[in-house]
Amino acid sequence: MKSNRDIQRQSASRPAPDVVPADPRPVLLRQSLVELTAETQRHGFPGYRARQVYQWLYKQIAGSIEEMTNLPADYRAWLAEFYRFGGVEIADRRVSADGSQKLLIRLHDGRLIESVLMPDGERRTLCLSSQVGCPLGCRYCLTGQGGLLRNCSMDEILGQYLAARRLVPAGQIPITHLVFMGMGEPLLNTANVFAAIGRLTDPRAVGLSPRRITVSTAGVVKGIDALGEANLGVKLAVSLNASTEEQRQRLMPNRRLDRLEDILEAGRRFPLAKQRRITFAYVLLDGFNDALDDAHRLGRLLHGIRCKINLIPFNPVPGLLPFRRPPEAHVQRFQQILAEMNYTVSIRYSKGEDVGGACGQLAGHLNAQILYDARLADALVDPHAEDQS
Repeated sequence: MKSNRDIQRQSASRPAPDVVPADPRPVLLRQSLVELTAETQRHGFPGYRARQVYQWLYKQIAGSIEEMTNLPADYRAWLAEFYRFGGVEIADRRVSADGSQKLLIRLHDGRLIESVLMPDGERRTLCLSSQVGCPLGCRYCLTGQGGLLRNCSMDEILGQYLAARRLVPAGQIPITHLVFMGMGEPLLNTANVFAAIGRLTDPRAVGLSPRRITVSTAGVVKGIDALGEANLGVKLAVSLNASTEEQRQRLMPNRRLDRLEDILEAGRRFPLAKQRRITFAYVLLDGFNDALDDAHRLGRLLHGIRCKINLIPFNPVPGLLPFRRPPEAHVQRFQQILAEMNYTVSIRYSKGEDVGGACGQLAGHLNAQILYDARLADALVDPHAEDQS
């Protein structure tokens, strides 16, 4: 049986696989309006029919070509013959006591991912997955313990939003914000993530404000630079979770992640519009990275970067992850130290914890196929035992 480190090493050495469709037809949800218009006209239909299709896909949220009832039957028949619809299917869902919904998403090849729909006052946030699994194997996160199966395609990322939007009844608060903080590392799947963001922010399609979309990374400098160069206008969040390089290597050992100093330098050169800031996330782990010295070091590390800090008390997965949530007093004191260093600091208590939908918990759902089994759990070493050695 391979060890956790062996599997992570193999995962790190291979490029992330993309989906290989069994159905060779082009995917309708991947077509730009220009492409769809050209193809529509090439087959003898008026170009404005493509705009009607876009209206059905992104404004009326049709789930199939058959639902596009104001299109002529011969055009719908051609669409169904020429295109595969794409997107995703909600296989199951869990509803949390706090109103969050954890969605089990089935992809066209039967693979499963998870999304989380979270209400919060006058906003409703959808947490999106960008990969089936995760190659990073961060030790505080259940999602990455089984490795990466493949990338999500553009239409599978977009499809998570469309499927979740169908769940929101008319007259209720719509989906207002999107965060790429679900399964996978978004900046190791930049082509599909950036394409999906383009469609999500296109006023002819979904039309969300880029200011309401956040891309989160565990520390891929090349991807941070690419996000800045793409000029998508979205927000950047970076998971640091450590105040020293040695500490971070123990917690996030994958070689695809860059060194702390390089990540911070990428943050300094990341283009920010006026009054925009980078968010640095810091998962607090009892006895590992929650000491007062850690707070002071973190403050010094971030000096000179226009940023805010989200402190996330660890979300336990009993028996599978080796960390503990710190006492509330530790969390409050950590926040106080950073606030005294003139940082904007929030404590983010994740929603959906009672249904396994909190940060770091996305890995399986109910009694459905478990995305990643527990075969690696015995390879996780208790960090507290390491501290005593």
